[in-house]
Amino acid sequence: MTLFKPTRREILSMAAAAPALTLPVAARAELTAPVAGNPSHFSFTLGEAKLTVVSDGRLEVPANGLGVNADPEAVKAFLSDYFLSTETNYSHTNHVVIELGDAVVLVDVGSGSRFLPTAGDLMGNLGKAGIDAASITHVIITHAHPDHIWGIRDDFDEAILPDAQYFLGQVEHDFWMQDGLAASMPPEMQQFVVGAVNSISVDGAEWTLLTHEQEVAPGIRVIDTPGHTPGHLAVVVESGGQQLIALGDSMNHAYMNFAQPGWYNNFDMDGDATVATRMRLLDMAAADRMAVLGYHFPFPGVGHVRKAGDTYQFVPALWQW
Repeated sequence: MTLFKPTRREILSMAAAAPALTLPVAARAELTAPVAGNPSHFSFTLGEAKLTVVSDGRLEVPANGLGVNADPEAVKAFLSDYFLSTETNYSHTNHVVIELGDAVVLVDVGSGSRFLPTAGDLMGNLGKAGIDAASITHVIITHAHPDHIWGIRDDFDEAILPDAQYFLGQVEHDFWMQDGLAASMPPEMQQFVVGAVNSISVDGAEWTLLTHEQEVAPGIRVIDTPGHTPGHLAVVVESGGQQLIALGDSMNHAYMNFAQPGWYNNFDMDGDATVATRMRLLDMAAADRMAVLGYHFPFPGVGHVRKAGDTYQFVPALWQW
């Protein structure tokens, strides 16, 4: 197992959410955000299912956490070739609400106010998307990292969606809740363990623990995608003969994970397992022409997987009005 070990400097860099450094002006055109912001949701249909991607904000973390098993200069060259900063990995946080039959399913609950100041906008953005948070019937947590589960608690440390059913992988639950885990982790990662335990133990959430291919609601099931965390799950939506995989963090870079699928990141807890899972997902999505949704892909993060020789390409879906 390749244990993830981000440095204390990287953790502090995330907490500070420093502005992204850019390549020299001559290297790429710099596109920046408008004063009033951009839309925070995007809706589409898949068979009879309505899906709405809702943003929780963004993360800005050091780019040297990408491709940690590769030559750092090769990683920098890759990022430059794709017009990306070699200093800061600016990533989106794309949640999906699935409306199918009587179910209204939210995948992950975001950071809340407990992680980075650039994230934690999910609940407000649900309202902007016309989705009443009280209408959510099911919450599926792909894994227990801060930007996926820390938003589960409100300011009173109670479940923010008390009427919803909550779902988490059995393996993921057992990993984070094991005795003595925090003490066995590097000091800079102990806060991740404490945050996961507090989130899973939140008042008002009764957990259903899931296994591979278990159905959460008709047409919505989970599949095991270990590596990024031991019990990571992806969510498969199927309706009208069409399928989409909400990837969570099993793939978290829309360019590197496709063109260099053998590279993994510092927050992938088991690098070898992450790569094996990624290859399985890429092969499956390409062969079956399944749509994919990447949590950290450029918003809205929806597209397809195209096989290109020995590698792959992410093909963004056509935005339709």
